Amino acid sequence: MNTLRLILGDQLSESISSLKEYNSDTDIILMCEVWDETTYVKHHKKKIAFLFSAMRHFAQMLKKKGYKVKYTKFNDTDNTGSFNGELKRILSKHSFDRVVVTHPGEYRVLKDILSLEGELNIPIEIREDKRFLCSIDEFASWASERKQLRMEYFYREMRKKYDILMKSDTPIGGQWNYDKENRKPPKNGLNIPPPYTGKVDEITQEVISLVSDHFENHFGDIKPFYFAVTRNDALDVLGQFIEKRLPHFGDYQDAMIQGEPWMYHSHISFYLNCGLLLPLECIQAAEKAYEQGEAPLNAVEGFIRQIIGWREYVRGIYWLKMPDYANENFFEVQRKLPDFYWTANTDMNCLRQCIIETKQNSYAHHIQRLMVLGNFALLAGIDPQEVNKWFLIVYSDAYEWVELPNVSGMILFADGGYLASKPYAASGSYINKMSDYCKNCKYKVTKKNGPDACPFNYLYWDFLDRNRLKLAGNHRLGMMYKTFERMDKEKQKAIYDDSKRFLSSIE
Repeated sequence: MNTLRLILGDQLSESISSLKEYNSDTDIILMCEVWDETTYVKHHKKKIAFLFSAMRHFAQMLKKKGYKVKYTKFNDTDNTGSFNGELKRILSKHSFDRVVVTHPGEYRVLKDILSLEGELNIPIEIREDKRFLCSIDEFASWASERKQLRMEYFYREMRKKYDILMKSDTPIGGQWNYDKENRKPPKNGLNIPPPYTGKVDEITQEVISLVSDHFENHFGDIKPFYFAVTRNDALDVLGQFIEKRLPHFGDYQDAMIQGEPWMYHSHISFYLNCGLLLPLECIQAAEKAYEQGEAPLNAVEGFIRQIIGWREYVRGIYWLKMPDYANENFFEVQRKLPDFYWTANTDMNCLRQCIIETKQNSYAHHIQRLMVLGNFALLAGIDPQEVNKWFLIVYSDAYEWVELPNVSGMILFADGGYLASKPYAASGSYINKMSDYCKNCKYKVTKKNGPDACPFNYLYWDFLDRNRLKLAGNHRLGMMYKTFERMDKEKQKAIYDDSKRFLSSIE
């Protein structure tokens, strides 16, 4: 059976299911760099360069191993600019009995592929993506048995299923979760290792030039370019993390330091999400480090939870709730995204630092995303679709399946509590505790009201007050509402006035 095997840009694994039973005598692999995928949102320059370079290196590797690959480069003169167009073009030149593709990561791509079968008059076989540790059907079955979905219980089931950090049926150390031990604030004298810096070879340099020429009006800096773009290099990134960063990752995974965007984080989400690394090998590498006494349990468990728990969980939520999930707006907010999310032109130093580093690196770690950039968007009442679009554009590890549940569910509580049990709202005191940003800020984090008070301080209370009807019944927020009610009327009015003044200034 002659088979056309389509590999998408986030499926760069030789073990991908679409390559199973590949026959070099009859089959051709199709890979495409297309305009539609780079511009349905205007992705960060570095993100486009990373994926194009990784795709080209992957195709090169396949060819060296004897696979037949038809690869369309972005600037090929006959490039139609879309997956659909490229499929039609190759099918007009070759005779195939079927098209095989691994299940796409994004709903919109799946919808496009499903619509093509009748149009192309050829069977399209969509195979399960075995890179994930929980299938879409398995998650749906797990979810159907529960009134409330909580990641912690899903995570425990996954630990048991794959026998990760387990001793018989109990977790090693006697606890499932060491999150309370993973919240140390930054301190002076931390010896943070430099991040991995990949070699810019001829392929990558060609891609950098292409992106510079064709996407000059997209957000972000393309240089310096540091990404790993091959599987071997991605394995080096993983190895460097296990050896140099993992021992301190647990303690300081929530910490933020000005001028230290990488901290002790792994920086492997780029490679996991495009296929250069596989989740189980990353988990097992961390588990081995614990078993050999090279990393403490709180660090290893915290890292593993991000992959086997959170990553698999948000993917399950995405496919369970799409397409309606993309339109969730529990607080019914409509404020436009402030311009400073693109320019970093704000006097709030925490936001400025995170936006500058995002522009430079197409990366920010999870606390910067959640508790600074996301926390502000939540408190300010920014439209979830605007926030989702920004996060999808600016981060090189962002695909809708992982970005949308994290932003709409975790950051903005736009799903009304389907994913998270309460909004992750915080005042300036949290940012002051977990970072050194506040000492270089125009605003004073210790002041609660007035023109020079930290905006997070009054916006926090204003958020709770304006959403009282929707949140007052949340048992995790009861104490905060009682605190607000004990404030005198003058204090409450100052919160309202300061918030109104500030929010008007950013429109």
